[in-house]
Amino acid sequence: MSERKRRVIPLSLAASILFVAFTLLAQTPPTARDSSPKLTRTVTQYTLPPEKLAKSTALHKTRVRMWIIDSIYTIVVLLLFLSAGWTVGFRNAAEKSSRNSFVQACIFVPLFLIARNILHLPPEIYSHHLSLSYGLSVQGWPSWTADWAKSVALEVIGGTLATWLLYVLIRRSPRRWWFYFWLASLPIVALLVFIMPVVIDPMFNKFEPLDKTNPELVTKIEEVVHRAGMDIPRDRIFEMKASAKTTELNAYVTGYGATKRVVVWDTTARKMTTPQTLFVFGHEMGHYVLGHVWKGMLFADALLLVIFYLWYRFGSWLIDRKSARWGIRGIGDYASLPALILVIWVLAFFADPIGSAFSRTIEHHADIYGLEVIHGLIPDSSQAAAQSFQVLGETSLSYPYPNRFLVFWTADHPTISDRVRFAATYDPWAEGREPQFVK
Repeated sequence: MSERKRRVIPLSLAASILFVAFTLLAQTPPTARDSSPKLTRTVTQYTLPPEKLAKSTALHKTRVRMWIIDSIYTIVVLLLFLSAGWTVGFRNAAEKSSRNSFVQACIFVPLFLIARNILHLPPEIYSHHLSLSYGLSVQGWPSWTADWAKSVALEVIGGTLATWLLYVLIRRSPRRWWFYFWLASLPIVALLVFIMPVVIDPMFNKFEPLDKTNPELVTKIEEVVHRAGMDIPRDRIFEMKASAKTTELNAYVTGYGATKRVVVWDTTARKMTTPQTLFVFGHEMGHYVLGHVWKGMLFADALLLVIFYLWYRFGSWLIDRKSARWGIRGIGDYASLPALILVIWVLAFFADPIGSAFSRTIEHHADIYGLEVIHGLIPDSSQAAAQSFQVLGETSLSYPYPNRFLVFWTADHPTISDRVRFAATYDPWAEGREPQFVK
């Protein structure tokens, strides 16, 4: 293929993608509405009314197809960069500009990452279109595009620094670069977790102390905190203005040390009763109390050590085998980056069940903690928890009958059906047993 044709293909793809994007930008997203009453009926299992079940089934099938297609598409795009020689062209442009490896990285990596993100726009645009169509999102296309651009900018900044460091280590230690890169990743990951709540999250959403927007709820939350014998300052409990972008519900714990906080989406308090919201908070406090943030970091670090070693073995093998065909000088060549990304992406894909199992375990423990910490503070804590899961499932159109293999491979939470059943039946006090976490 001629060099001119190689340049025309990405430009034509980008033009087509931008045409689709701007066409969708003209569409008006639905406005946020929630006129349904809060759930108070008894819940023993997760069910959906016929109309919502039909939507949930259709959405689930579409998402499974998207997962398969996107996985294949990711591999195809990376192979396209290699086989078409695009990253070789990016490398040549970087080397012509400077002999300094850092300056070269500052040219090569943005060219590669921006091109890669543009090629990945179609599935991302379709995913957001799907969320709008099913009423899960109310975020307009201009806002979505701005978030996409900010994500790409952050990826370019972080990716440039990480890539430069990676290739410095590869060139200086061809046999042990994977271990040194893993060592370097430990403080980097810790720093990212620390700054996430105060630097990165506010770039995409608005946060306010919950005490400012809903002091009555914070007072109720303090009862739960005292019940646990904990001291979570009121200024560590935040509300996220999620309703500007989504109709779904969530809450989470983030950061550590001076940035550690509990965040409750404003949609959660609006669509749930106070007892249901207190269970959601109790669940998140379980993550806080049980140290799931630092445990998750340690688990990720251990898993990354294994993945990085395999990355070195398979990455070196692939590049040695294909370097001549792809025009790559060796593993220390910036042009090998798509091959290294391809290898680690495949490794991470097959490691997904391990990470998913760990995540489901700590989420289940947080469910238990939430049930135990609100017991005695509200009437029928089990029902409050079961109802909260029912509301969460209905709002997100969660499919009641997911394939067990997909749950095993991809689910980072227990299924809504399993969580409702567990919450509705968990009662160690009636059975004369000791609670697991909150005595």
